[in-house]
Amino acid sequence: MRGAYKVPYASRGSILGATEAAALGQLLASGESLSMGSWRERFERRFSEYAGTRYALSVTSGTVALELAVHLLDLAPGDEVVVTPQTFQATVQPLLDRQVRVRFCDIDRESLNMDPASLKSLITDRTRAILLVHYGGWPAEMDEIVTMARERGILVVEDCAHALGARYDGRRPGSLGDIGCFSFHASKNITTLGEGGMLTFDRDDWAERIDRLRSNEVDGVFVAGDTSPLDAPELLPWMKYSSSVYRDACLGVRRSGTNATLSEAACVVGLHQLDRLEDLVDRRRAIAARLNAVVDRHPHARADRPRPGVHHAQHLYTCFVSGPPGTREALVRGLDARGVEVQLRYFPLHLLPEWRSRGHGPGECPVAEELWFTEHVNLPCHPGLSDEQVDHLAEALDAALEDARTVIENAESRTTVPSIKETSHAAH
Repeated sequence: MRGAYKVPYASRGSILGATEAAALGQLLASGESLSMGSWRERFERRFSEYAGTRYALSVTSGTVALELAVHLLDLAPGDEVVVTPQTFQATVQPLLDRQVRVRFCDIDRESLNMDPASLKSLITDRTRAILLVHYGGWPAEMDEIVTMARERGILVVEDCAHALGARYDGRRPGSLGDIGCFSFHASKNITTLGEGGMLTFDRDDWAERIDRLRSNEVDGVFVAGDTSPLDAPELLPWMKYSSSVYRDACLGVRRSGTNATLSEAACVVGLHQLDRLEDLVDRRRAIAARLNAVVDRHPHARADRPRPGVHHAQHLYTCFVSGPPGTREALVRGLDARGVEVQLRYFPLHLLPEWRSRGHGPGECPVAEELWFTEHVNLPCHPGLSDEQVDHLAEALDAALEDARTVIENAESRTTVPSIKETSHAAH
């Protein structure tokens, strides 16, 4: 389609307004530090309360959160990690830097989340971790997955980038496995000025390691002891380091540190965004309900609906259309022609060239491949849409589904009308 879309896909997944602007103005006028200050502490404390975990440690992006989470797994060469193919590449990309065997687990047809039945068949004695996503904001079936993991001492990392505002039988994503990783990118359900991330977990040792790493300190194994050389220079009171720099000995380095400090400006905005989260997600759910009502009128289409007890955060709106080749394309082209932007999320990761180079390829996850290439559709669903845009979206979806039905009916007519030869034979 040429020109601007009447209903564009979200460039912003949240709404920033006067509240956030006023908070930023107060911070700038206060003269307080703009890094590693009180707002970060408040944001992290509030987020840990929200997620239901002992710790919530902020970092500069969801990608960094995932990289540090994989680091905490302490994977060794030859270990195996089971991952989902239906996610953004950042979920599993850190594993490319490690000499581990990655096993892609096929997905559930309804939720597009990791399928517990497929997962069971992939777990071996060498499996050390499971990396999954709560696709689109629909929590994965964590009870089954975590039970399998606990029986075998396997760690579970949740990519919660889509899941802010979701609930799973009364609990929040980020507290369901061992480590939760959140993103506050501009497109997500809340944002910290475009970029930001958070790790959630309960372990004290992980909190110490992440805090060191994000603050440009080494993640190492240190022991206390009197190891000071006799000629060590004196440390005066105003110097940065304490006497522990001479007293402690480093037995090994797991990883060098980095600067992953989320700024005070980002944290003050994040705190106010978190207070608005439920209203933002309610708007997403209202839009999704409107679209579901349209989809339900068409027998060749279906919407995703979680079971009772599972509450969708609707970061993505996903529906499916089935039929002969060309059906999904007719739907997408019909939407585009009517001013609705469609972006399919996400290309099956095991088919990317970097993963094909490690032995993965077509046929490995047949459900993920079938749905993405023939049925899967994502539609705009974000709180920035006006009521008029939602009306247009619903009308365009209804009309485009009719376009798809025409493709199906034409295909059926070609297969049911007898050929001249068949008619002639029947006459004899």
